[in-house]
Amino acid sequence: MRSTPGPTAVTGGTAELLADADRDGSWMLLVNGTPQSHVDLDDPTHLEFEYVRRMGHVLDLAAEAHAPLDVVHLGGGALTLPRYVAVTRPGSRQRVVEIDQPLTDLVRTHLPLPRGARIRVRPDDARVGLAALHTHSADVVICDVFAGARTPAHLTSAEFATEVHRTLRPRGVYAANVADGAPLKFARTQVATLRSVFRHVCVLAEPGVLRGRRFGNLVAVGSDAELPVEGFIRRCARDPMPSRVVHGEDLERFAGTAKPVYDVDAIPSPEPPDGVFGR
Repeated sequence: MRSTPGPTAVTGGTAELLADADRDGSWMLLVNGTPQSHVDLDDPTHLEFEYVRRMGHVLDLAAEAHAPLDVVHLGGGALTLPRYVAVTRPGSRQRVVEIDQPLTDLVRTHLPLPRGARIRVRPDDARVGLAALHTHSADVVICDVFAGARTPAHLTSAEFATEVHRTLRPRGVYAANVADGAPLKFARTQVATLRSVFRHVCVLAEPGVLRGRRFGNLVAVGSDAELPVEGFIRRCARDPMPSRVVHGEDLERFAGTAKPVYDVDAIPSPEPPDGVFGR
């Protein structure tokens, strides 16, 4: 078994790698005691966290199977999804923007990347790193950034979504982790914000989260191209914890009277209740 480095000081606090007792070759990354990422070194296609699995569905349906993609990951953690893409879509070019360089060093030292993976990590703020990318240079942009347990306000605005849109190719896809609980005000405003920028938007989430019964993670998806909704529905229905795909009139009802948010009034995602990990 690979040795663990123990608690390690990183920019965001204290990081720790814990071996998964139920799955050989798997590790959990915790930051300040909160589970942030799960990695299976023996099988990088295994996605333990439910919302990460839904982001995997977005990546799977972004192009023909096995075709390489240019993917931008805002937020790195243990590089779970970059590993997934490297194995499922060999030859993909992936750029990761992760502000916490010591965390990236810890992960790359103790959780080696798949052989041949083309993954470049830039130590920077997600929005600054995104702005440095060329226009129409990405097929997929994934946003999964947390400061503590909250998504920073500057990554929730229409201006930020517009910058994502600029970076994507005409048929590119954006997927964002949106953490929220009842009454889902933040999630509704995020849907309204994405709809102000992208022609097509949908949400993938567990029914209990959509009904506001518990705090959890919704995956918001946006694109100017028509989204593969039926494909999302089939894949989400087969997951260990099946989820819904909210689109069309249902999405209209979900958003309700919510308005897009802009930099001037953007706020971070809600603080998770005590004892609940939004990740």
